[in-house]
Amino acid sequence: MKTLPLSLAVLAFSVTGLAGCSSNTDKNATNSASVPDFWPKIQSPITNGDAVEEKVDALIAGMTVKQKVAQLVQPEIRDITVEDMREYGFGSYLNGGGSFPGANKHATPEEWIALAEAMYQASVDDSVDGSSIPTMWGTDAVHGHNNVIGATLFPHNIGLGAMRDPALVEKIATATAKEVRATGIDWIFAPTVAVVRDDRWGRTYESYSEDPQIVGVYARAIVTGLQGDISDGNIDDQHVISTVKHFVGDGGTDKGDDQGNNLATEKELFDIHAQGYVEGLNAGSQSVMASFNSWQGEKIHGSKYLLTDVLKNKMGFDGFVVGDWNGHGQIPGCSNDNCPQALLAGLDVYMAPTPTWKPLFHNLVAQVESGEIPMARLDDAVRRVLRVKLRVGLFDLPSPANRSLSGKKSVIGAAEHRAIAREAVRKSLVMLKNNQQLLPLKPTSRVLVAGDAAHNIGQQSGGWTITWQGTGNENSDFPGATSIYSGIEAAVTAAGGSAELSVEGNYTAKPDVAIVVFGETPYAEGNGDIANVEYQREEKRDLALLKSLKAKGIPVVSVFITGRPLWVTPEINASDAFVVAWLPGSEGQGVADVLFANNDGSVNFPMRGKLSFSWPATPLQNPVNKGDGKTPLFEYDYGLTYNDSVNLAMFDESVGDLTATMTDHVIFQQSVQQPWQLVASSGDDRDTMNSNVLSVGSVSVRTADRLVQEDTLHIQFGDKDDSIQFFSPFPEDLLDFASAKSALVFDLQKEILGNLNIAMECGGNCKGELALDSFSQQSTEWQTVVVPTACFAQAGVNLKEVYSPMALTSKQAVSVRISNIRLTQMATLPDCPTY
Repeated sequence: MKTLPLSLAVLAFSVTGLAGCSSNTDKNATNSASVPDFWPKIQSPITNGDAVEEKVDALIAGMTVKQKVAQLVQPEIRDITVEDMREYGFGSYLNGGGSFPGANKHATPEEWIALAEAMYQASVDDSVDGSSIPTMWGTDAVHGHNNVIGATLFPHNIGLGAMRDPALVEKIATATAKEVRATGIDWIFAPTVAVVRDDRWGRTYESYSEDPQIVGVYARAIVTGLQGDISDGNIDDQHVISTVKHFVGDGGTDKGDDQGNNLATEKELFDIHAQGYVEGLNAGSQSVMASFNSWQGEKIHGSKYLLTDVLKNKMGFDGFVVGDWNGHGQIPGCSNDNCPQALLAGLDVYMAPTPTWKPLFHNLVAQVESGEIPMARLDDAVRRVLRVKLRVGLFDLPSPANRSLSGKKSVIGAAEHRAIAREAVRKSLVMLKNNQQLLPLKPTSRVLVAGDAAHNIGQQSGGWTITWQGTGNENSDFPGATSIYSGIEAAVTAAGGSAELSVEGNYTAKPDVAIVVFGETPYAEGNGDIANVEYQREEKRDLALLKSLKAKGIPVVSVFITGRPLWVTPEINASDAFVVAWLPGSEGQGVADVLFANNDGSVNFPMRGKLSFSWPATPLQNPVNKGDGKTPLFEYDYGLTYNDSVNLAMFDESVGDLTATMTDHVIFQQSVQQPWQLVASSGDDRDTMNSNVLSVGSVSVRTADRLVQEDTLHIQFGDKDDSIQFFSPFPEDLLDFASAKSALVFDLQKEILGNLNIAMECGGNCKGELALDSFSQQSTEWQTVVVPTACFAQAGVNLKEVYSPMALTSKQAVSVRISNIRLTQMATLPDCPTY
């Protein structure tokens, strides 16, 4: 059945909508009447009447179940074709980080528009699916249009927070919206409004501050800049749909674990972690992204209480809730291709990258037709999507190739946008040290520029830069951008000085001053999680460089590139001045603007940034936040200006025995512990354990009882190339267990004797494999096995990036039981074998 032809020239709006349906858990049975009153009713700027609801009613009345479900499924451009869009009529689609039209990293704006146009035309073609509802494209433009070559890259959020300048943040959002529109895209998955409490989290740089007030003010500014003035109920074609994310509590997970568990009380959840949503929704944001994390053990994607009772019913949010990357598949009892629980909880759009979108679609259709998903819940979700499409004018706008900014290559990386980004760089710098008022420098100086980040635009831009992790890029991938060194060279050359670049700190003539630019290499999400906040724990390369220059009598200015506060006390002590540049993006010359004075010695641009995160005093001081009673090295809001005459004494670098307060890293104790999952492989077959039994080829695993219920894994290997491993898709930082006291320890019973190998894996060819018999006895009695982590390291493991802390492999029929698997500290350890 075709959708009804509608004239949508005149629109008016209301905030009505159907409540979600209950599901079967105790928390999900909570109704909105029991939601505490501290959750406020939002005051959206959209206040028009109900004409748009009449249009939505008419659309829904003419839609089949398949057409409705299609509005709720969002596949990714790598996994669908234009013909798929014509057949299914998806309500939306996305490109993930590092995904491009034609899989071409260097796709031109014209190629982005061509894909947008083709998908749009397929969506409105009703010849196959009977629907002419236009689709919309969403993208992660989190610090500019960061997937597109040549786009302006603004400082990441952590740097923007140091500016304390919401007006400039709004300008950044407006510029980003224009560059995104120039490629035919309608919708941005931003802003991230996480309030990070533990800087070990790999997404810390996506947060503006540890202070909820700053996050709230910035959320309002970003949403306003992205969507424009929407008081008339319309988002024009020079602005985009915004998404406040990730609802809720992602910045407060235990130990800073990505996608982990937030243990806050509900009042803490609101006071600390929800202020960005209060302000962002009050500014009119039209979509909310559900978070990967859990709250008090329940996955947010499956929480009816938070998604429906709180967000929709209590707060009155009338836009739609979109999931994160297959986040629905993490709900207990769900998989990526089958999860009615998410829709019942209040999710409206399934982000379904990978080919699992197709079985997900058909399963949802079947679940609606069977009554497992009530039609009222389906219609409510569809209503929310269509309501936003009407507000953004998708039914009335020309196709993507014919909109006002489409194809205007001059918009991508426009000079006025780069000027905004350069201003943001200048305002975001935070000066921690400036002994003898070394800064600002004379521009006529002979300057040595050293460090591996000095002339590396990819490193200064961080994650979510062209590729998802921000890795694999070269300076040539950033046309129009400037490195920090390039900015310094231009500034001093223009004034009659000179700049020499040497990553290693070599020079032809002794310089007047050395500027050393160093710091974190790019990462995103789980890849950035760390065990403690010591900088360069494994090898103090940058500290050695600073000390070598100081030893030669050269004044040293450190420019630190980082996505979070780190313990760099030794590096601060080895510097005369220390400036935190965060992740400044494409306009590196903004750093030189502030570091150098005018020719007459007057300040060119002031040093004005203030810490929006407390700076740790020790490697293990995390979390540390203002008001928690801890004493950081530098307090929240610290930042020297050029008017300050402060000479810092040497800080105490001693940290004691870092292993003394370490806790065990538990891998299996009655159940597999996060972030690990149990994977079994037999030959080319591989599967993940989702219940108490798993069988793959000739290997099988089931839970068993030893001391308490299901505290043991019973593993039977066949005579093929069989293995089981505890695995995480993101590497885990286990460098804390590199000490001479550390070991992998577990209880083992060899039920059927045979040869087994035990391994630790760190990706690719990075692996250490040992004979289990080197550490265990040939006995069928229970025994405790101790494998020093040093043995794995000697065999080739990089403990900083571990994908599997334990794997067992066999090529013969063997049966074992294992329990109580952990990384721990031991007083005495066995020797490593020699082969």
